[in-house]
Amino acid sequence: MKIEILGTGCAKCKTLEEVVKQAVAKIGGFHEVKKVEDIVEIMNYGVMSTPALVVDGIVKSSGKLLSVNEVINILTKDV
Repeated sequence: MKIEILGTGCAKCKTLEEVVKQAVAKIGGFHEVKKVEDIVEIMNYGVMSTPALVVDGIVKSSGKLLSVNEVINILTKDV
């Protein structure tokens, strides 16, 4: 699973990155976590509000800070 955190480096974006890492540690398995800060790449996803969470190329959340449990639910919903 490829997980991307979209954001330009604001506090919420950094916090979401940490939350995602905690969620990935809890669910286990191999998951690629990547932080995307390039504004052009973020806009290519159609995201206008950060932070955003992208899983396997699909935007799952945009404009809000998720909890660890919310991220776990997103990551395990399609499994």
